Amino acid sequence: MHSWTDTLRFAFQPVVNLTTGAVAALEILARPETGDVLAEARRDPGVDVGLAGAAIRAAARRETLLPLHVNVFAGTLADLGGLPTLYDAVRETGRMPWEVTVDVCPPYAHVPPRALLEAVSTLRGQGFRVCADGVGDGDLPLRLLTDMAPELVKLDASLLSRPAAVRAMRTLCDGLGALLAVEGVETETQCAAARAAGAQLAQGELLAPPARLPATDVYVPVRSPDAVPVSRPGPSVREFVRPAALLPATASAGQVRALLTGAPEVSGVLLVDRAGFPVRSVHRSRFLLSMSGRYGHALYADRPAARLGDPPRTVGVDATAWEVLDVVADGGRARTSDDVAVVDGSGRCVGVVRLADLVRALAESRVEEAAGLNPLTRLPGSDAITGEVDRRIADGRAFALSWLDVDHFKQVNDGAGFAAGDELIRGVGRALQRAAGGPSGGRPAAGAMCVGHIGGDDFLVLGDPDGLAPLAASVLDAPWSAGGRPVTLSLATVVCEPGSVVDHREAAACLAPLKKAAKALHGASWVVGRAGMPGHEVRRGSEPVAPTGPGTAPVGHGPAETAGCVVVETGQD
Repeated sequence: MHSWTDTLRFAFQPVVNLTTGAVAALEILARPETGDVLAEARRDPGVDVGLAGAAIRAAARRETLLPLHVNVFAGTLADLGGLPTLYDAVRETGRMPWEVTVDVCPPYAHVPPRALLEAVSTLRGQGFRVCADGVGDGDLPLRLLTDMAPELVKLDASLLSRPAAVRAMRTLCDGLGALLAVEGVETETQCAAARAAGAQLAQGELLAPPARLPATDVYVPVRSPDAVPVSRPGPSVREFVRPAALLPATASAGQVRALLTGAPEVSGVLLVDRAGFPVRSVHRSRFLLSMSGRYGHALYADRPAARLGDPPRTVGVDATAWEVLDVVADGGRARTSDDVAVVDGSGRCVGVVRLADLVRALAESRVEEAAGLNPLTRLPGSDAITGEVDRRIADGRAFALSWLDVDHFKQVNDGAGFAAGDELIRGVGRALQRAAGGPSGGRPAAGAMCVGHIGGDDFLVLGDPDGLAPLAASVLDAPWSAGGRPVTLSLATVVCEPGSVVDHREAAACLAPLKKAAKALHGASWVVGRAGMPGHEVRRGSEPVAPTGPGTAPVGHGPAETAGCVVVETGQD
């Protein structure tokens, strides 16, 4: 061993779950008192993998139960074709490889991609998890990142100044089945930006600085009540995963009792086989109650803890929070407080989720959604729609944004009364919901149509361009009236291809002149334009007849242009 190991120390920095506020893992950082160990490790793969093994042993001396992250250079991994000595160190300390994530660090220049990918495959075969570290500030090619398919991607905090890039990386991570973390978070503004962009994990000085002792208490800023949550097709279970307390399936009741009494924050223990598959679930309260009863210790202490456990309840990492609730509901009332094990595609345990975390998050999301609903139609406001527009732009997806309103609505209210006007608005909202395929708002699925009521008689509809014709037909062809007075509707649509607009503001600017053109037509009208292209198509409606006679002026309008959309009448009927 090199002499620098005599003065080598390690610090632990928590990786924090931004949804639950819990510590998800500990990254172990080398802190040499003399010499430049990292420079030597970058040159010498043997030194680098030796550092990783020493980090694992340092964590074992601290007796932490949390999952661990160790850093290894990409060149080391490619040169060694895997990390056999690290595997040995993990086994020697009584930990399991799937409790350890290898953070693969840049530089990637001059690292043979095929050798690196083969080494990553070897790591996974041993049970380790893989993280792509330093993304956004390093030289990791995007193609190599997707080929690595890491379980976690760590972004540099400097990328938070480019939120579109972070959102795009979240989309990529969703496609790879990976979590997204931001490292180097130092301010509450950065933390809020990480949340808004969709990051699930974070680490940095704001949350908890590196320390010689593993920290369990971290600071997580309270989410701003004005923050718009990232809409997804149902909250993913990945957002709520906590580290699991794992013991071998052969563990005795005495071993489980020692773990529980030494770690009061642990709500239960999962017994796993050598492959990491959950075998039994031991609930804290029921187990300790059995052990504390008369003769309990004498009866069970040296016997397998599995006898005091229950069959584990498991969900896959791709499950939603609602699916977890279904599992809890099917498990019997006596087990509603049990942790649910989360397993990967191979069936290995990656953590647990707690019912309290799910209920709290789902309740908060419902409150946030309810606060944004229009009290007249119970449809979401503009924030929900514009947020989804920005996500589709970040995803590079084509979409159609439509604006619908009632013609001469003030005259409807003045002539038929506000009650008739309100009923008309509710009816239009219900018709839009039916055309969209059901209740709107909340967390739309990919490709779903979203309906919003932005106030008064104005509605927004967001969907795929292919769904425009059925929507228009179902709403514009219906006979509308208020207080016995016939009413017509105007619909304006802007179709946005990938790259044609940069955000929802530009899309809205493109839509405004189209609405003006639709309102200038006679009867039920529909005007369609394309972002970034001149002209528009009149699909419904006709030019009004100009009044004649003295003192009258011709009715009409000229071309308008805004945000790259030039509006020109085509006369097409």
